[in-house]
Amino acid sequence: MSTPGGPLPHVPALKQVIADLREHCPWTSQLTHQSLTDYLIEESQEVKEEIDAGVVGDPLRKELGDILLQVVLHAAIAEERGEFDLDAVAEAICAKLIRRNPHVFDPDGTLNPTPATIEEVDAAWNRIKAEEKAEAEQFGG
Repeated sequence: MSTPGGPLPHVPALKQVIADLREHCPWTSQLTHQSLTDYLIEESQEVKEEIDAGVVGDPLRKELGDILLQVVLHAAIAEERGEFDLDAVAEAICAKLIRRNPHVFDPDGTLNPTPATIEEVDAAWNRIKAEEKAEAEQFGG
């Protein structure tokens, strides 16, 4: 298992496998964000079915790998277009988690946990999410 900021040796390998497939596999090279949508939904449904059936451990690990494949493929397509890469995806979700969990983090990302109930956490998450949505609409994004 890895620690935050620690080595994840298989992530670069996965990125390289995807890059090789995008370059040399005719099926993978033609994939687009649009053509991957159904696969993303299908893989998410399979994870849900495993969890609902109480299946965890290695079978769940493999199903989650299928979802990770979807994320890495989307990031590779975006990187080819000069839009963003996998690290930018990770950066965006880190920023969102820090922003939406003020009971755990200061705005700069410093760990500063304070006691909060589940209800308070849920209310803060929904309030911050609504603020983000309103701001995005205001600025056209």
